[in-house]
Amino acid sequence: MSGLTVRDVLQVPVVRGADPQVVAGHDRLDEPVRWVHSTELADIAPLLRGGELVLSTGIALPEEPAALTEFANSLVDVGAAGLVIELGRRWSDRLPGALVEACQAASLPLVTLGREVRFAAVAQVLGERIVDAQLAELRTSERIHETFTRLSLDEAEPREILQAVQRLAGADVVVESEHHRVVDFVTGPGTDRLHEDWYDRSRRVVTADTTAWDPGNGWLLARIGRRDRGWGRLVIQVPDKPTHHLFVLAERAAAALALHRLHDRDRHNALRRTHHELLLALLADPGSPETQARCELAGLPMGRRRFVGLTVRPVVRADGPRAARASLVEEVLAAVLHAAHEGSVPALVCEVDGDVRALLSLGRGTDDRAVVDRLAAGIARRHEVVVGAGRSTDTAGGVDVTLRESQHVVASVPEHGAGRDVHRLEDTHLRGLLALLGDDERVRDFADRELVALRDRDDADALLATVRAVLDHPRSRTEASAALHLSRPAFYGRLAKVERVLGCSLDDPLTRTSLHVALLAGDVRQA
Repeated sequence: MSGLTVRDVLQVPVVRGADPQVVAGHDRLDEPVRWVHSTELADIAPLLRGGELVLSTGIALPEEPAALTEFANSLVDVGAAGLVIELGRRWSDRLPGALVEACQAASLPLVTLGREVRFAAVAQVLGERIVDAQLAELRTSERIHETFTRLSLDEAEPREILQAVQRLAGADVVVESEHHRVVDFVTGPGTDRLHEDWYDRSRRVVTADTTAWDPGNGWLLARIGRRDRGWGRLVIQVPDKPTHHLFVLAERAAAALALHRLHDRDRHNALRRTHHELLLALLADPGSPETQARCELAGLPMGRRRFVGLTVRPVVRADGPRAARASLVEEVLAAVLHAAHEGSVPALVCEVDGDVRALLSLGRGTDDRAVVDRLAAGIARRHEVVVGAGRSTDTAGGVDVTLRESQHVVASVPEHGAGRDVHRLEDTHLRGLLALLGDDERVRDFADRELVALRDRDDADALLATVRAVLDHPRSRTEASAALHLSRPAFYGRLAKVERVLGCSLDDPLTRTSLHVALLAGDVRQA
């Protein structure tokens, strides 16, 4: 775009002095004027390229209304910006109705000049302005190109990109999410109430994947990345119709933000791969000098440090879709990284078999329990998880032990964590032992043998639930019956049936212990 419109031309002194009057096409006065062409020919259209403002005295234009209509339509067909006719030589005070009606019907700006003017002077003045505007446009485009080339080479952060857009556009800039929430913004001095009712205003603006201007809000919007990625939009506050260079600026900025997201994701993926490889290497051979050197290079100090292994297991529905569970693991992994960063704790963090595994490197004088408790609390604020911690070790060769212990702890505790932020070996008790022995056939045979009499019955679920209630509430039969939502007589009747099937009393300590071990072994194996 040249930056000069038909409306601007009417305000130029050399034109304004000729008493211009708009007689048709009032709604197209903001059309850009790319050049000025003076002619007296009726068949000038084939020589035009579009965007020209045609100057004429009309002395060679046809008389017939149909021919005048055809002349006007030919200018419209080639995209002329407008037609200016000087009165006095052909028509004294008004133009033929056919010409006016044709221009009005096609929304072609038609202007009369009431005083004589040198067309050469008009063409010179307007040509200079057009060229100056085009040069300014080129300089602006070059500045945008240089700015975003430098930002790309410097791998600039999103904040730097937005600040560059604000400087170049001289306008407020906002990045919103796909759900119309403000993610980040940069405003100029004196900006007030920019974000008022943002959500309601933004969700009413529906744009295609191309850059578009919304005159209602005065927003120039550009999509960041593809629509299916859900990255949101870049919004530049532009109350008036944007110039070409603002469209270019919005598109370059949106592309830069999308590129940063891709690079950032690649960096994170590479980091996670490195952490995964190092954790597996430490589990296989923690004493390897090469592995320890690679840990140092990855930002995990190894010399004279205290190490703690963590396993963080997201609490998910067993019947939940696989994609949702994978997404939750990713979110928990990000939460662990964030918590470690907030606490300035060097750590290797990665996903292994659906759990998030981490190795923390702490100073020798650090209270490792307090650090782990704070980190776990930070994770728990964002997600429902079970966190298991291994015992700390002061030697790099013992990191495999603390990592395996953390995994063992998580495998040993109930799924919902029994109200604790962190579980440790001392919290696992009998479940911990059964988790260690879970693959032993003798344990499985024992559990099956203890419960087979109950499981072979049609009402097995009810009888097993009764046994659990008695074991979970050993001191009160009233609480046990309430846990099953049974009346006391109904509960006692079911309890008597259990004892008849088993052929022993549940008051016998050895029987209760055996049943409890069998049920726990089944729970641990199922988990």
